[in-house]
Amino acid sequence: MSIDDHNENGSDFIEGRNAVMEALKSGREINKLYIQKGEVSGSLKKILALAGEKSILVKEADRIYLDNLSVTRSHQGVIAMISPIAYVTVEDILNKAKDLGQPPFIIVLDEICDPNNLGSIIRTADAAGVHGVIIAKHNAAGVTAAVAKASAGAYLHVPVCRAVNINNAITMLKDNGVWIAGTDLKGAVPFYKSDLKGSLAIVIGSEEKGMSQKTSKNCDFIINIPMSGKISSLNAGVAAGIIMYEAYLQRNGLR
Repeated sequence: MSIDDHNENGSDFIEGRNAVMEALKSGREINKLYIQKGEVSGSLKKILALAGEKSILVKEADRIYLDNLSVTRSHQGVIAMISPIAYVTVEDILNKAKDLGQPPFIIVLDEICDPNNLGSIIRTADAAGVHGVIIAKHNAAGVTAAVAKASAGAYLHVPVCRAVNINNAITMLKDNGVWIAGTDLKGAVPFYKSDLKGSLAIVIGSEEKGMSQKTSKNCDFIINIPMSGKISSLNAGVAAGIIMYEAYLQRNGLR
């Protein structure tokens, strides 16, 4: 078994049945749970049930993979990958903007799965004055060691909210006066002709599918990035960076 398409060595782990069970009971934020293939009895069965209740991603792995991942060499067939940060709430992000006396500027990521993209977006968000990033809890990358590295340390300065339901988070933003700008090739207005100065959340869709239909309908307006090349899409991190910097220029009176 390969390392899930991305190298997660160096991430923070909790190993062993008792330790993982206590982490689950305490409410500790867990990004992913590795269970040894074929080990579904006894305490591991209870761990799996509790992880299911908490909607934690569970992946089966062979013994060799777990041995290579383990630091303690005593994983007992279970390793939990934990986040290097404490996630915040939507309210925390809004309050940060309020405390700074600024209109909220938020990035919403609709199932971004590549840790490098997520890290890159967080890094640019810090540079562009974004107050917080909202990511999906399911079917998306969490803040792991790989993300932390790709962000060049920016993950320590940009609050990240991990929402169980992205559209509920968007609705909460709208209820607080935040306009929602979706991004799509079929958007009616180029990003540089859009007003990005006020209370704003920019939604970036997933690498493969873009925004979901439900998320797209929940946006107040849709913007696009004009392109003339033969490849009709941009890397999610690059697209997010282009739009964030247009917003930065507008919000700081530079355009």
